[in-house]
Amino acid sequence: MRTPVSTLTRIAALAAVYVVLTVVPPLNALSYGSVQVRVSEALTVLPFVAPWAPWGLYLGCIAANLGSPFIIWDITLGAATTLIAGMWTRHISRRMSNPALAPLPPVILNALIVSGYVSRLLDLPYFSVALYIGLGEVVACYGLGYPLLLLFLRNAKLRELIGGV
Repeated sequence: MRTPVSTLTRIAALAAVYVVLTVVPPLNALSYGSVQVRVSEALTVLPFVAPWAPWGLYLGCIAANLGSPFIIWDITLGAATTLIAGMWTRHISRRMSNPALAPLPPVILNALIVSGYVSRLLDLPYFSVALYIGLGEVVACYGLGYPLLLLFLRNAKLRELIGGV
């Protein structure tokens, strides 16, 4: 099956936006470590309306994590966590019509998985790191991402622009 050029362009554009929202100062100060509010994680709600979005998030996460102090861990496990969360969010959109659930997968998975290697690498208590990373994800995904998702759901032209459903 061939992927249309327009879909590949959207994937690349989303990846670029994710990178910018992660690495540009002053946002980069919030993007890495045991206490983080990665603003780019607000975009993780997009798979709810755009089936191609998990791949853009995945590639963007890989590229953004090239500047991480945990580079190997973040470009492997961190990016895989983002891809799985995106696929889970996409699955939620197909099975349930409740957009309030869309931010939940990245919140849960990052709190459980990313905090695991961050706590180990920094020699910090897992539950403290999980709490801080989870709270940061709640701020990014529910505080920023959920209003973004509602905007897309209420505006058919925006959904059409991104190739959403």
